[in-house]
Amino acid sequence: MTDQVWPWPAGAATGIGSLPGTDIAEAQRIVLGELPALPHLPELPARGPGADLIGRTAGLLVELPVELYAARWRIAPRPGRDVRRARDLMERDLDQLAEQAEEYAGPVKIQVGGPLTLAASLELPIGGRMLRDPGAVRDLTNSLAEGLRGHVAAVARRLPRATVLLQLDEPSLPTVLAGRVPTESGLGAYRAVDPSAAASLLRTVVEAAGVPTVVHCCAPDVPLELIRSTGAIGVALDLGLVTDLDPLGETIDAGFGLLAGAVSTTPSSAGRAPTSAQVADRVRQLWDRLGFPRRQLAEQVVVTPACGLANATGQYARAVLAACRDAGRRLAED
Repeated sequence: MTDQVWPWPAGAATGIGSLPGTDIAEAQRIVLGELPALPHLPELPARGPGADLIGRTAGLLVELPVELYAARWRIAPRPGRDVRRARDLMERDLDQLAEQAEEYAGPVKIQVGGPLTLAASLELPIGGRMLRDPGAVRDLTNSLAEGLRGHVAAVARRLPRATVLLQLDEPSLPTVLAGRVPTESGLGAYRAVDPSAAASLLRTVVEAAGVPTVVHCCAPDVPLELIRSTGAIGVALDLGLVTDLDPLGETIDAGFGLLAGAVSTTPSSAGRAPTSAQVADRVRQLWDRLGFPRRQLAEQVVVTPACGLANATGQYARAVLAACRDAGRRLAED
């Protein structure tokens, strides 16, 4: 059993990030109401450019402005309206968080895109993804690290009694490592990034943030060994995509926290979210198959949806968060 002191209370549940709708005040009320042990700063991509994962994170970059061109984000010669919009949305979200959670004294989770996913998504001014230029990727990572340091400080200022937990979203990490990110023509792919180089980039960002960090990847073949070498304290993944239990067991045994994506982001054929008992059973069954003692489960595991809920209905998203919350409480009572 690990002696790790976790940055969340036993039996905690949280969201991965995105929710449906465009009303940040309502989204924040839902999160604080349904996830009182570990609320997160909601993301609302339906608000448009600058509210999406890439635009939202690109707005944090320091001395590396971005713009929208042909519906894609690319590096720009100077800051313009697109990056101002992204930053304005973030400021509005943080102000709303401060207003509604002024007295909150527990952990709060924030999410940003990781350097590899950004490099696979942002385009160079001359065309092509930043991923094609290792020097540009290093500059991007350093810019993100500096921006993230300021972002964490901004959250801490607004919520002085809370503690910040960072989630680095890296959905493109497996494809970057495998050399499967397609070029613009679609006829080729960018060269694979060496795992040690990828780990170094992630480590730069984790160290700059200066707060406990989990790496989220809701894709198959999550590179768990690499993530363990980055300085992160946990991993968030979709349990439905786990096919090999051995790497996950080794990661947990090494003292890593698990944000267990245990609830589908789409309803069942009956149109309903699973019950909290069903969610708790799913997590318990995985834990038992891994062979770890039940007393360890509620401390080391946080229950979450499988991924973001931006494409769900408001009713379903709220039901999923409630099921995760109550499942976490059930696990804490075991």
